[in-house]
Amino acid sequence: MPTLNVVLIEPEIPQNTGNISRTCAATGARLHLVGPMGFRLDDKKMKRAGLDYWPLLDITVYENAQAFFSQNSGPFFYFSTKARRVYTEVTYPDGAYLVFGKETAGLPEEWLRDHPDNSVRLPMLDDEAARSLNLSNAVAVGTYEVLRQWGFPRLRTEGRLTKYPG
Repeated sequence: MPTLNVVLIEPEIPQNTGNISRTCAATGARLHLVGPMGFRLDDKKMKRAGLDYWPLLDITVYENAQAFFSQNSGPFFYFSTKARRVYTEVTYPDGAYLVFGKETAGLPEEWLRDHPDNSVRLPMLDDEAARSLNLSNAVAVGTYEVLRQWGFPRLRTEGRLTKYPG
């Protein structure tokens, strides 16, 4: 089965990380949390946002970006409002790492400069007031694009009505 990796670089808001954890658990994506983080992993707000999905989560925590990159080989795809390519223009291979920056600053610009072909953005209005999407929403969009390209492996694609079995 293909492996998808979601990477959060220095996340700051526990509720966002909780929501992203739930998305990863529900899709089978691996979650990588790269410190320093703006909260503790046992934060009540983060746990509440993840609900009862924690046992389903494959999660690895790293002290810093250097530790993360020394232990993982990519390929890495950097999501940023400063990227020039649209996220749907990329073909994501098995083992892809979707890398997202912290809520207040995003990813370091030198990463984007050094990897322009693997830096992608979600299209938005050109309006300074709407600077970016919420981190958990951006992760969900990126995750589901990769899974769509892969044909939604291991995911149930049909719903079931409970009151009207068929």
